Amino acid sequence: MTDPADLSAIAARRLIGAKRLSPVELVDACIARTEARDGAINAMVARDFERARAAARTAEAAVAAGDPLGPLHGLPVGVKDLTETAGLRTTWGSVLFRDHVPVRDDPVVAAIRAAGGIVLAKTNTPEFGAGAVTTNAVYGDTGNPFDPAKTSSGSSGGSAAALAAGMVTLATGSDHGGSLRTPAAYCGVVGVRPSPGTVPTDKAMRGWSPLSVEGPMARGVEDAALLVSVMAGADAFDPLARGLAPTDLWPLPPVDLAALRIGVSEDLGFFPVDPVVRAAFADRVAALRGLARSVDAVTPPLGDPHATFEALRGAAFLASHRERLERAPDRVGPRIHENMATAARLTAIEVVEAEKAQARIFRAFRAMFRDVDLFVCPTVAVPPFDKTRPYVDAIAGRTMRTYIEWVGLTWGITLTASPVVALPTGLDGTGMPFGIQIVGPAGHDRFVMAAAAAIEAAFARDPARARPIPPA
Repeated sequence: MTDPADLSAIAARRLIGAKRLSPVELVDACIARTEARDGAINAMVARDFERARAAARTAEAAVAAGDPLGPLHGLPVGVKDLTETAGLRTTWGSVLFRDHVPVRDDPVVAAIRAAGGIVLAKTNTPEFGAGAVTTNAVYGDTGNPFDPAKTSSGSSGGSAAALAAGMVTLATGSDHGGSLRTPAAYCGVVGVRPSPGTVPTDKAMRGWSPLSVEGPMARGVEDAALLVSVMAGADAFDPLARGLAPTDLWPLPPVDLAALRIGVSEDLGFFPVDPVVRAAFADRVAALRGLARSVDAVTPPLGDPHATFEALRGAAFLASHRERLERAPDRVGPRIHENMATAARLTAIEVVEAEKAQARIFRAFRAMFRDVDLFVCPTVAVPPFDKTRPYVDAIAGRTMRTYIEWVGLTWGITLTASPVVALPTGLDGTGMPFGIQIVGPAGHDRFVMAAAAAIEAAFARDPARARPIPPA
C-alpha cells in the first residue's frame, strides 16, 4: 500500500474528498516521514506539528459533515522561511530575526489556508534568500535527499528537499536568479517560476521589478499548477498583479506534443556547461525528438547578460538591505555584505542601461516564439556538489566570480520574464537528479505548465527519464 506521504497532491485530495483518506492520516504520515528523515537533511526548520494535527482534525470533521471543501483541503504544505506565518517562527534565515514570530499570515499563506492547506513547517533558506545553496547561521545546511552530503541548492532548498523526501505534499518557493528552479533540479522535483504578477505580493521593495516572483513546488507538474492557482488568489497589493482567477491556471488542458515546435539550447549561447550536463541534456533532447513536431537548436537572443543581471540584482539589494546593513553590519552574513559591496559601486547610468537591456531581451525573446512554441534548456550547468561549498568556483574551465554567477542558466532566463517549469528528468551521469527548463512566452503560464505536464507524462514511461525517487 502506498504511504500517504508519497501520494501526489491531486491523488491525496481526491482520496480525501472521497472519504478514503483522512487528513489526520496524511498529516501524521508526513510528520512521521519528517521525523524519520529530516535529521540527515535539515529541510523542515520551524515545525508546527500540533497546530497541523488540530487543523487536520478540523478538516476531517468537515469531510464527515459534507461541508464544501477547498482545492487544497487537508494537504500538508511547507512554507519557505522567507514568508510570514502567523504564530510560527519566521527568520528569513537571519540571526536578526532568530526569535521573530509574526502576528499575521503573508497573503500567499492566507490564500493557502483559505483553500484548506495545512501548514506543517517552515522550510530552510539562506539568509534573506541570498544564496544559491541553502545554509544560514540560524539553522545550518540543508542536504540533498539523494545524498545528504551534497547541496540541495538554494534558495528554496528546504522546500525542494522536503518534497523529494515526502515530508510535505506541496511547498512554496520564490525565485530571483533561479531559487525555485535550481533546488528543483538538484532534488528531483518540480518548480514553477510564474510570469511576474501571476502570484501577487505585498512585500516587494521594488514593486515594478519583474525579477523576483513567488511560485509553487511539488512532485508533479499538475500538483504545482493546482498550488499556483491558489497562490494567484493572494491579495493583490502588487502593481504587476495580473488579477488571474484559479481557472486561468487550473485545470491544465491537454497538449498534443506532436504539434509542438521546440527550440533547444544547452548553454543559452553564453554560459559554460559541465560535460556531464551536456551529455544528459543531449539524451533528453533525443527523447523530445521522438515526441514533438520539430526540435531544433536555437541561440536565444540574450547576448552576454552578465552586466545586465548584476546591475539589476544590485539595485534590488540596495532597496532591500541597505538600511539593515547600516543598522547592524556585524549581524548580517557574508553573502549580503558581498552583494552590497557590488551594488554600492553601481552608477545610475549602469542601472538604467541594465533596465534598457532587459527590455530589449524581453522583446527579442518574445519574438523568438514566433518560430517555436517552447524553449528547452538545462536547469543547472553543473551536477550537485558538496553542501559545505558556498558555490561552484569554476565550470568547464571558466572561473565563477560570484556565488550567483554559477546558476547562469536560470538567471539568464529570469531576464526574459517568461514562465518556466523546472522539470525533473531522471538522473545524470553522476547518479544525481537532472532537470530541464521548459520555457514559454510571457503570460502563457497555463500553456507552459500543460506542455510540461505532457512531457512529464511521456518521460514517465521511461524509468531512465522519469522523476527520480531518493533512497529511503
